[in-house]
Amino acid sequence: MKAVLIVHNMAIDEDINEAIATAGVDSYTKFPNTLGKGKLSEPHLNSEVWPETNCCTLAITDPEKAAELMKIIADLRSRLGAEGIKAFLWNIEQIT
Repeated sequence: MKAVLIVHNMAIDEDINEAIATAGVDSYTKFPNTLGKGKLSEPHLNSEVWPETNCCTLAITDPEKAAELMKIIADLRSRLGAEGIKAFLWNIEQIT
């Protein structure tokens, strides 16, 4: 199994949902209103100075679907700009 963690601007959450569906991933967890700052982006801190927020979407799936999701996210980064989206891929050793 693989884990795909997608950190993205809340403004593109529907694009992320579509990417997940297109990859055939049927289970995921959302962490809305995630705060932080990336290397290429302004802070998203839900404050008066930095009002935006991010969302983290975590999908645990088989390796083929994870690879497809990573490809779709890479395409989104190319199309929408790298500032609002980043994905991470991990091996899952055990699920109980």
